[in-house]
Amino acid sequence: MSTIACCLLLGCKKQVQTSQTQLVSYVNPLIGTAPASTASALKHGHGKENNAQVVPYVTVPFGMTNWTPQTKATETKCHAPYYYTDSIIQGFRGSHWLSGSCVQDYGSMTLMPIAGKLKCLPEERGSKFLHENEKATPYSYEVSLADYDIEAKMTATKRSGLFQFTFGTTGEAHVVVNPNSDEGQGYVKVLPESNEIIGYNPVHRIYQGWDEPAGFSGYFVVKFDRSFKSYGIYDQAEILEKVAEISNQKDIGGYATFDIRQGETIQLVVGSSFTSMDQARKNLEYETQQLDFETAKTNLKETWENLLNRVKVEGRSEADKTTFYTALYHSYLQPRIFNDVDGSYPSFAGGAQVLNTGGTDYFSDFSMWDTYRASHPLFNLLTPSKNAQMMNSLFLKAEQGGWLPIFPLWNQYTSAMIGDHVIAAVSDAYVKEVIDLTEHQYNFLLKNAFELPQDFEEYKQGKGRRALESYLQYGFVPLEDPVAESFHKNEQVSRTLEYAFDDFALSRTAKKMGDTKHTGILTERAKNYRNVYSAKDSCLRGRYANGEFIPELDKYVRQSYITEGTPYQYTWYVPHDVSGLMELMGGEAGFNRNLDNFHKKGQYWHGNEPGHQIPFLYNFSGQPWKTQELVDYIMKTEYSNEVGGLSGNDDAGQMSAWYVFAAMGFYPVSPSVPEYVISGPHFDKITITLDNGKKLIINAMGASEEKKYIQSLKVNGKPTSKNYLNHFEMINGGVIDFEMGDTPNTSWGIQSEDRPFSLTN
Repeated sequence: MSTIACCLLLGCKKQVQTSQTQLVSYVNPLIGTAPASTASALKHGHGKENNAQVVPYVTVPFGMTNWTPQTKATETKCHAPYYYTDSIIQGFRGSHWLSGSCVQDYGSMTLMPIAGKLKCLPEERGSKFLHENEKATPYSYEVSLADYDIEAKMTATKRSGLFQFTFGTTGEAHVVVNPNSDEGQGYVKVLPESNEIIGYNPVHRIYQGWDEPAGFSGYFVVKFDRSFKSYGIYDQAEILEKVAEISNQKDIGGYATFDIRQGETIQLVVGSSFTSMDQARKNLEYETQQLDFETAKTNLKETWENLLNRVKVEGRSEADKTTFYTALYHSYLQPRIFNDVDGSYPSFAGGAQVLNTGGTDYFSDFSMWDTYRASHPLFNLLTPSKNAQMMNSLFLKAEQGGWLPIFPLWNQYTSAMIGDHVIAAVSDAYVKEVIDLTEHQYNFLLKNAFELPQDFEEYKQGKGRRALESYLQYGFVPLEDPVAESFHKNEQVSRTLEYAFDDFALSRTAKKMGDTKHTGILTERAKNYRNVYSAKDSCLRGRYANGEFIPELDKYVRQSYITEGTPYQYTWYVPHDVSGLMELMGGEAGFNRNLDNFHKKGQYWHGNEPGHQIPFLYNFSGQPWKTQELVDYIMKTEYSNEVGGLSGNDDAGQMSAWYVFAAMGFYPVSPSVPEYVISGPHFDKITITLDNGKKLIINAMGASEEKKYIQSLKVNGKPTSKNYLNHFEMINGGVIDFEMGDTPNTSWGIQSEDRPFSLTN
């Protein structure tokens, strides 16, 4: 693949000159691969929530298959392929793990080089390694396999991986290849005549339709640069030499054997596809034919460099730049491209029919409960053309399955999490004019908000909003509704708040579409959060269908009607109507007292997404300097350049996207509102190169010297006291000048006319 082709992946306007500082050198993919060491993660996290669950991916942005060292052989839920605390590498995986998640890998394969005696099972063939002999970048991974004296290197293209294994000793060497099927399925065939090992790993659903076939597989073709001395397959502990094929057994794989001299290198390439073996081979040939390892590595390095140069930061320490650019890297890993080079992809929610994109990319694996908050807004700002393709992919899924998918993973419907945030993501893109909508597409949005499947089996499969019937009947989800057909059952109060926000987001789309009827209905429904607010507790509270609140409440403790948190933590999830929430709390003074108390009690948990807007709420209540303090504190205490430097699951990049926005000095509190709430930059100068070729320059001299308080603000030379920025003004480019200081300016941005949008206003 040429440098130009790599650049075209993200629509870059020009190639980065090699004489420039290499921003990609600041990225450390090992950040977040160890358990989080932050205070709030240790206090509020549970189990795998205390780990960012990222792995050191070598991949193009949004790559179909991502390549990582493997320290865990399983595809079991919540087990990432790699953990920094492990000491044995079992191989190198072509992975579809949702970065930073607690879901599961699928359709993956692994290969492992071995010197000396052949050992095939992952637990037996693994090699010790030391982190000082490990080099991880977005464009390559290198490690010394101590047990075999092998230097392993890998790089990647969009759908393929390239490997070099250099052997330190003379003798017999092997490469073992296996599908990672926990179900005892899969297929491997050795083709010595073409120096290939091919295979597939069938994909199974989780959440809705758990363990059912997903209708497609992860296909792979491994092609070596030399002939085999011998070959075979293995069936658990049994090695069968010169046997070429095996399928549907537990712990199976194939191998190739070579005679190797000291210092000699075996090179191989791996093509992947979700449609067929032939397509995996076509992807391989198109992307790697006549492409040597070093050229592929250089191309991938330049691809990341071009992306990272969209945001150039100056000032602060090298460590801060490492944290920032690693966060930007993590933000651009998912969703994944799902189509082959010719546009082929398996149809949504079944996969039996192979469809074609017609020249654009089709995306899957949307962790939408997380990524609508900051990830997709970040794409709308930096790479809107890519986000437009993502939104189009969601509508293609709706065409094929009949409903817009709420949380589409593994090319299937799921109801993994709560809410209906596909509506928020689409509405944000539409309101910001990243996409246009046809009436037909708009009707899919309305269908999610107003209809339930007539066929209960369709509902069980994950189509439609959970508990929509009771939500529409009562204006909230009552405690009597167990929300049975979902992975997260109950959580009625959290669902009420999230649906209220989604209804608001859709009302913004309805308004732009000129649909006054639904604008009015949805605007009223956006106030449903009020129905589960208990004034005497200054907090949310579970409510029965008869209108009575649950008799007992400890707002500091997790409750079954709250998602992954406490009632106090979820109380602040009204991003579209902070002024309305303020009214419920007795006005501005009561709101600020309550919010101060929330932080004083240590309730803020940055490691879980529903609270990500909380630090910015003081901008709505006349105390923006407190937002400036909080965001600065969170950036320093919840993120670092250490391996445990990510608090909680990164969740497809949402945790990292929060940091990117915060470092730039603003945050999209309410997606579908084209505004960003200001918190103040954390670098002296930030240059954002927009998709339209214009530049937005943010100056904040002194921010690098810990000056975190905004003293004054100018936008294109004009002083302003507004504590938010307008999206459309920003994408026109220009200059934003912050005057920063050591002490709060308690008179800037405090007037009612200076505050961001709220529905009640």
